[in-house]
Amino acid sequence: MNDHAEHADLVTKSVEPIPAPHLAAEIATQPDDWAAAAAIAAAHRDVLPQPGERVAAIGCGTSLFMARAFASRREAAGQGLTDAWPAGQPPTGREYDRYLVICRSGTTTEVIEAMRGLPARVPRTVICSSPGTPVLELGDAILVDQVDERSVVQTRFATTTSAILRWHLGEDLTPVIAQARAVLAEDAATALGAVRYADQISFVGMGFAAALAEEAGLKLREACQSWTEAYLATEYRHGPISIAAPGRAVWAFGPLLPGFAEEVAATGAHLEHRAIDPMADLVRVHRLCLLRAADLGLDPDHPRSLSRSVVLDS
Repeated sequence: MNDHAEHADLVTKSVEPIPAPHLAAEIATQPDDWAAAAAIAAAHRDVLPQPGERVAAIGCGTSLFMARAFASRREAAGQGLTDAWPAGQPPTGREYDRYLVICRSGTTTEVIEAMRGLPARVPRTVICSSPGTPVLELGDAILVDQVDERSVVQTRFATTTSAILRWHLGEDLTPVIAQARAVLAEDAATALGAVRYADQISFVGMGFAAALAEEAGLKLREACQSWTEAYLATEYRHGPISIAAPGRAVWAFGPLLPGFAEEVAATGAHLEHRAIDPMADLVRVHRLCLLRAADLGLDPDHPRSLSRSVVLDS
């Protein structure tokens, strides 16, 4: 055997197949998870926010963005005043009829401390996917452990929580589920080719789509260290558009504002937009995370400097 052949043989023997990230499997279950969320919402209707109640939704990171999306959706449905607050800075001096807490891990220090500080007389509901964790003892628990995740990066827990809340608001998510299935059936490399190598992406949206735009930016920062930003679409023209340029992208969730496409085109940036529900569009971003992480040789299950739960020293 010559030196070249021997080297090739050693390389062949030494290379271990790279396992598919848990994130890929977790992304793929989302349409089924959203369909199952209808029964979860129905089973817990009595502990979820009731029409007319003044509600504060609380969370950290991704859960905060889901809280913001719910607040926007609930107020748009005319079901009552709904605020969204980060657990690290819970509301004070305001009267609410119910608190809704979202926490995947059930162990986040800021969430636990916030719940312990809430007025005891006010009902609180907590949505969590981790059995036997402290937050479940601090409110009326909705445990959705079937959508728990091994990846640090949240996908299906967050979107299923949103689905539960949207079903509870009276929305029919059947068309949204169909859109998500269609997204997952696409060849991701082809469907996302225009944004796969963009050196910067700005996400925009209005209403609840703005909260999902923030979540989209966070997913790419976590999974593949991408430079992303997120803005209310109406605010994008008030400064952020100045970073748009050839080789960069603007991804719009939900309906486009009048003139928005033309303004982005004038910068030379790519406009990514599809006329589907923002929650289904978020699945496209999840798939982009996998593509970009693979391109960079990153492990999207274990992002740099992050862990599943932020537990602070007492």
